[in-house]
Amino acid sequence: MTGHAAPADPAKVESVFREVYGQAVATLIRVCGDITLAEDAVQDAFVAATDRWRRDGIPPNPAGWIVTTARNRAIDQHRRSTRGREFERDAADESGLNSELSAGGREGNGAVTDDQLRLIFICCHPALRTEHQVALTLRLLGGLSVEEIARGFLVTETAMAKRLGRAKYKIKAARIPYRVPVKSDLPHRLRPVLSVIYLIYNAGTDELDERAPLRQEAIRLTRALASLMSGEPEVAGLLALLLLNESRVPARSGDGSIVLLRDQDRTMWDQRMIDEGHAIVRACIDNNESGPYQLQAAIQAVHCSAETFEVTDWPQILTLYDHLFSVMPSAVVALNRAIAVSEADGPVAGLVALDAISPDLVKYHLLHAARATALRRLGRIDEARDAYATAADLATVAADRDHLLLQIRALDGGET
Repeated sequence: MTGHAAPADPAKVESVFREVYGQAVATLIRVCGDITLAEDAVQDAFVAATDRWRRDGIPPNPAGWIVTTARNRAIDQHRRSTRGREFERDAADESGLNSELSAGGREGNGAVTDDQLRLIFICCHPALRTEHQVALTLRLLGGLSVEEIARGFLVTETAMAKRLGRAKYKIKAARIPYRVPVKSDLPHRLRPVLSVIYLIYNAGTDELDERAPLRQEAIRLTRALASLMSGEPEVAGLLALLLLNESRVPARSGDGSIVLLRDQDRTMWDQRMIDEGHAIVRACIDNNESGPYQLQAAIQAVHCSAETFEVTDWPQILTLYDHLFSVMPSAVVALNRAIAVSEADGPVAGLVALDAISPDLVKYHLLHAARATALRRLGRIDEARDAYATAADLATVAADRDHLLLQIRALDGGET
């Protein structure tokens, strides 16, 4: 870029970098075969971009700029070694890299034909523990910070940093190859791959506008996976789940604040996504499949079928949550089931269900927010205020915290 381009806003530079980070790291790992080298080189490229783009503006192909700069940084680091000379030669052979990146970094190579999807499968090697697979892929593909990944796993940042370090050490010590899995191996890697993609999507819901690229990338990767593994019902279930969740995003915020499901303007929902999600869910039902992603998609399909919150079929949703908990008995599923109990059977029953799982989620703000809502409906205002305050203290996203503080002000103003 020349000086004719308008300087880029720092927030825009960071947003673009988040958008291309996973693509750049995936491509660099394919080129140089080293996770740490690829990460460091991409981070160095971002430092260079921060200075250059703020001065000269963002280039037409930011992903190509980042990868080219990162590749040059990696070559410089390895130039003095034999491997460095080999790497320099290999990197020089990456002809058409910028045009490839403009198209999304995809090229044919074995069963998986997408750099980022390929990297997910590599990270999900069976030699790694599942939690290490998921955490490492979130870091490499999503560009999430250690803090952000820790929040998704409900663990401390220190614990997550150690987990990532162990995963990288295991790959190096076990000499796990950066090799495309053959098609027969893909189903065995599927479970953590689906977890990774879903967590990438969820990470994009913390800040709906700023992190929209994360959600879009998760949906794109799921579509690619569905095309690759058309016979896998859980892949279809995840795609339906993401589409149905994404369909409601336009109505989830207003004037920078969170709008709860009960208060959303349903005319703002994306009907095209809902129709596609419903069609996938119906196909899963016809096939009599009941994996966890299909069940979660079925729950969201019920929500998206209701014209208003008040006519939502909560007994059906509760039945689906009972089934989901039987196949995926996690504390978060138990929390969502308890919320459904509160809507289907009343706040007293919901509060009993919530209190039964409190020890497992004592530091999870949504548990306390759900308790506050049930207490509010029961007219136990002082207890509801305390629960909202606890939830606000635990919330890590500003929009969540602001919403919870707004509920406290509503209680203080006499609203129930």
